[in-house]
Amino acid sequence: MNATISEVKNYVGGEVTIGAWLANKRSSGKIQFLELRDGTGFIQGVVLKNEVSEQVWEDAKSLTQESSLYISGTVREDKRAPSGFELTVTGLSVIQIAHDYPITPKEHGVEFLMDHRHLWLRSSRQHAILRIRNQIIKATYDFFNDNGFIKVDPPILTGSSAEGTTDLFHTKYFDRDAYLSQSGQLYMEAAAMAFGKVFSFGPAFRAEKSKTRRHLIEFWMIEPEMAFCDHEMNLRVQENYVSYIVAQVLKNCANDLKAIGRDTTKLEKIKAPFPRITYDQAIEFLKEQGFDDIEWGDDFGSPHETAIAEHFDVPVFVTEYPTKVKAFYMKPVPGREDVVLCADLLAPEGYGEIIGGSQRIDDLDLMKKRYEQFNLNDPSYKWYLELRQYGTVPHSGFGLGLERAVAWICGLEHIREASPFPRLLNRIYP
Repeated sequence: MNATISEVKNYVGGEVTIGAWLANKRSSGKIQFLELRDGTGFIQGVVLKNEVSEQVWEDAKSLTQESSLYISGTVREDKRAPSGFELTVTGLSVIQIAHDYPITPKEHGVEFLMDHRHLWLRSSRQHAILRIRNQIIKATYDFFNDNGFIKVDPPILTGSSAEGTTDLFHTKYFDRDAYLSQSGQLYMEAAAMAFGKVFSFGPAFRAEKSKTRRHLIEFWMIEPEMAFCDHEMNLRVQENYVSYIVAQVLKNCANDLKAIGRDTTKLEKIKAPFPRITYDQAIEFLKEQGFDDIEWGDDFGSPHETAIAEHFDVPVFVTEYPTKVKAFYMKPVPGREDVVLCADLLAPEGYGEIIGGSQRIDDLDLMKKRYEQFNLNDPSYKWYLELRQYGTVPHSGFGLGLERAVAWICGLEHIREASPFPRLLNRIYP
């Protein structure tokens, strides 16, 4: 019976054939232990010299790291094995013997591993991280589909900036200027006016010359947008969504979390509702903690976000930031023009902002004033203004950076491991 490693639990006592690669091998006299992987998991194949043909024994001896093969054997339960099962080998067929595989079990430097990212993905740790990433993506689709959202795909090539910034990748669109999208949000607002509740999931690009452990040049964003939704409703969706994806990872990725050594007791605490503090309260707190470099009106840096987040065991919302440090489209707090109805969700354990969201300006006259203040006179912004002209309603939304969420949930030291092929300031290979 042909099977994958993830399916062997259904064939205990029976014989299966698996297409696999050799991850590692050790031998002890008349026994060879083959650590096998097939993309769905890892399993140990045990080759007993007295129970297989001489050809099978010699073929097993010839296998090198990352050699490919078809292997047959009897599935037996073994609670000591990481997968809970083991394979008593009865036969194998070599597809290719790999020579001089560059990533050996010894220690390698980060740059070496990044240069060989196309091969590094095969390691048990990287494999587990990207399986967790996949589970987060699946949970995202499940959460929004189950809650009445429609997926809409915004364009990647745009004629303007979503946030009025200059950190954009410029290109030519025939005889016009164009940019790689830094956010699909403006387009999602248009979609929300048609469908009510929408979400997108796609790549975003920031030409920000940053080398911190939290930044990528190319990353993936989940961006929901909701019509007839105020700031408070928006926060509830965010905390329920984050709680859901964490719960799904805990439920479906126990072996992967174990493989990367993640302390799951910290994740088990992640349940809505999340604590909230205002920007004003955050400034006061930081002053008390000895951060004399921060003044009201300043945006927070990584040390400030970490200090705030360390005060809590779960993600914390920081709300009502100063108008001047946030995007032009955010709605002011009623009766207070100097702050806006927004929130950043800071992850615990020093991972910083994973979500940014706000209630959007729905008043046409106020948005016109914002256009003047931010010098948004380019015709490419005309359509966005028209959303306030034809049937405007209160609406809100947010964006979650997938890689930052993966880094936090997995407990990674650097965001580069959260992406299959990360794009960093000085890296576009492989």
